[in-house]
Amino acid sequence: MDFILQPWSWFVSGFLIALLMFVLLLLGKRFGMSSNLRAFCSICGGGKVNSFFNYNWKKDSWNLFIVVGAMLGGFIASHFLSNGSMPDISESTKLALQDLNISTNNGYLPNELFAIAALSEVKTWLILISGGFLIGFGARYAGGCTSGHAISGLSNLQLPSLIAVIGFFIGGLFMVHVLFPFIF
Repeated sequence: MDFILQPWSWFVSGFLIALLMFVLLLLGKRFGMSSNLRAFCSICGGGKVNSFFNYNWKKDSWNLFIVVGAMLGGFIASHFLSNGSMPDISESTKLALQDLNISTNNGYLPNELFAIAALSEVKTWLILISGGFLIGFGARYAGGCTSGHAISGLSNLQLPSLIAVIGFFIGGLFMVHVLFPFIF
């Protein structure tokens, strides 16, 4: 049981992701989490409001099971397959988190960012709303989300996905090193 409770090495998950992508390629399927938002909006009647959502979502219904599996897997992993302790991180990372008033004793989800009490602050709501808008707009504008481009697009050797992933990486660096310290 200790093997399951410990964080697994990156190459185990990398191999499993590559195996999944190989199977999807053999089946002629394309993986992407943001495409599920289109299917969900279509199921809820979004086609009556916008023609973008007026399509046959049933042909992509297999991808909805990936979303359900990801949520169930995350719940099972966090509640039953984790001891809740903070993973080993460098001392410089711990010091950087302390400079931002974020405790390193919270495990994977710092209470300062993910506790229900954080929702009582206006700043948190502004970050959630603006971040959600930017992610939604960016995923639609880029023709897919980070997982779709980085995993599916790169495995299909698509140049637009490579450009998108480079943009995601630059945006992430900008967020962490410029905006994140400014916000917190």
